Amino acid sequence: MAAVKNKNTKPEVRVRKALFGKGYRYKVNDKTLPGSPDIVLPKYNTVIFVHGCFWHGHTNCKKAIKPNSNIDFWKAKVEKNKRRDRKAKSELAKQGWEILIVWDCELRNIKSFETTINHIDRVLRHI
Repeated sequence: MAAVKNKNTKPEVRVRKALFGKGYRYKVNDKTLPGSPDIVLPKYNTVIFVHGCFWHGHTNCKKAIKPNSNIDFWKAKVEKNKRRDRKAKSELAKQGWEILIVWDCELRNIKSFETTINHIDRVLRHI
């Protein structure tokens, strides 16, 4: 578990580079906001969380495979993460932030990655 990063992960960096390439400027892991969002676009009043499917319990995702050992520990860990995510999203919404969630599985191949980035771009253009 020591090798597991909680910021500047490969999926986060890929999304940031793609957004930067489209001309968006952002803050990274703003600790002043609930949940310390991975990407904060103040101009658009939008935050983006890039979630790992396993760690954040992505429903019906084959990448969110449950381990075969220490099952109770991992189930509790993922549930705790999901509760923390819900609380952060609720607090951000109360503050008026638009919240986008990007799942790791959406970034696995080039077509779904481009689709995800284009979706973010469309959302931001209409805010």
